[in-house]
Order: sequence, then C-alpha cells, then structure tokens
Amino acid sequence: MTTPETATSPPSATADATVPPAGLGRLGSLGPVGLVLAGGISVQFGGALAVTLMPRAGALGVVALRLLVAAVVLLLVCRPRLRGHSRTDWGTVVVFGITMAAMNGLFYQAVARIPLGPAVTLEVLGPLALSVFASRRAINVVWAALALAGVFLLGGGGFSGLDPTGAAFALGAGAMWAAYIVFSARTGRRFPQADGLALAMAVGAVLFLPLGIAESGTKLLDPVTLGLGAAVALLSSVLPYTLELLALRRLPASTFAILMSLEPAIAATAGFLILDQALSAAEAAAIALVVAASMGAVRTQVGRGRRKRAALESTGLEG
Repeated sequence: MTTPETATSPPSATADATVPPAGLGRLGSLGPVGLVLAGGISVQFGGALAVTLMPRAGALGVVALRLLVAAVVLLLVCRPRLRGHSRTDWGTVVVFGITMAAMNGLFYQAVARIPLGPAVTLEVLGPLALSVFASRRAINVVWAALALAGVFLLGGGGFSGLDPTGAAFALGAGAMWAAYIVFSARTGRRFPQADGLALAMAVGAVLFLPLGIAESGTKLLDPVTLGLGAAVALLSSVLPYTLELLALRRLPASTFAILMSLEPAIAATAGFLILDQALSAAEAAAIALVVAASMGAVRTQVGRGRRKRAALESTGLEG
C-alpha cells in the first residue's frame, strides 16, 4: 500500500508523469515549496471573489460552477486518455474527485455559517493531523505543534460561540483536505501530467452539479454569475490544484500538509497589504509561528534528502 511518505517517487512506468502540462513548465521551475505558496496565494484571491459571488449563486451553486468550469478547462488543456488505465487507476481518480467535491462543498457550507478566519483555521486541522500521523520523524511533530499553535492564535485563540453546524462543516472539510492530499499524490503517480486531476475534476463536477442546480436553478446561467464563477474556478481550483499536484510529486505529504498551514497566514498578510488591515500582536505571533513551522519542515526534508543522496553516492547506487 502506498503511504503519504512515498508520494514523491513515481514508478518508472510513468516517468512522463513528472512533465507538467502545456504552459506549466515554467511554474514547475519554482520548486515544490514555491508551487505550494503560489497555489495558496491563488486560493486566497479566488476565495475572496467567491464570497462576493455567494449572494448571487448560493454556496452550493458556487461550488458547482467552480468544479464545472475547472473540469472543462482542464479537460480541454490536458485531453486525458481514457484508455489504458487499470481499475485501480480509475478507482483512485474517482475517489479523488469525490474528495475534491466534498472538501469544497463542506467548506462553503461552513463559511455560510461562521466567519472565514475560524473556518479556515478549523479546516487546517485536517492537514496538520495528517502531518503528525503520516510522518516517520519525531521532529515533524514539533513543527506541526508550532503550526497548530499559530493557527489557533490566528483564529483568535478559541472557537467558543461559533455555530456548531458551521464548525462541524469546517472540521469535515479539514478531513477531506487531508484525504485530498493523499489521493492527489496517488493520482499524480498513476496519471501523466495533470490528466488525473482533469478526470477527477470532471467526476466532482458531475456529482455536484445536481446540488448546485437544486439550490440556484437558472441563476447559474446569468452571464455575470458565469463570468465570476469562471474566475473563481481558475483561481481557486485549476491553478492551485495543478500547482499542488506538481508539488506533491516532489514533496512528502507530511511536509506538504504543514506548508498548507500557511493558508491562514497568507490571508492575514493579504488583508494587511491590500485591505490595510492592521495586524494585532496575536496575529503577528501566529504568522511567525506558522512560518517557523513551515521553514522547519522544509529544512528537515532538505536535510533528509541530502542524507539519502549521500548514502546512495557512498554505495555507488545513485543513477
């Protein structure tokens, strides 16, 4: 069974899986950490736009538009092959699609009931839990603990008074986020380029479209709504999911999960730079803790990779 820790080594039979889709070659040169950060920034801008769209299309309608437009774009760009895949390959991509649909649906149900900050904070607990359980090194528990402390500070140090249904939706989204990390890595190993992502997005769109139609109906056909939905799809789904899939081919899921805790910090920083929102002492401390945890996780991974390469060189097995 493939574990998150082995998510970075595609089998030789699918060596071309490391080649990014057309137009993403330069993005791949950012390195795995840069890819994750770029994806996080894109998600925050897309999320802000989605909030303005929710009064027009509803939470489920926004998710349906996101998945549908993203699926169409990725299918046109990637043109994935439908033949030559095993049942296990298809099972993986179907579960990945279900996971993406559930993650998005649960999160938007959460932000419809509780503020965005606490919702993101609760959602991040899923990847952080994954980083602890998936890691084989005790030091990663320390980085996860630091990131967790920062996330709670960013959420105001507590969650009393939140709508319990909204909090439950956010926690559910966090669990799906952790599953997304695992199945994104597995899909990336089994399908070349971003083919698996395109197919999984199509699965999620097919599953979620009836829910969006049931809630919003003909509102989804409004030209302005469609245009905003397309922008949300590109910023919140197509670009970040593709960047994360590329990153997961070169970064263990445990380290990736800790890096994803930068999401609340990116949101707070964007608010300060773009919206002129002053940071409190607690928020500044939260950002420092999360950044320290992320840097520590990356340094740990880099050091581990260097030791592995040195061991291979010493035994003459490299290459």
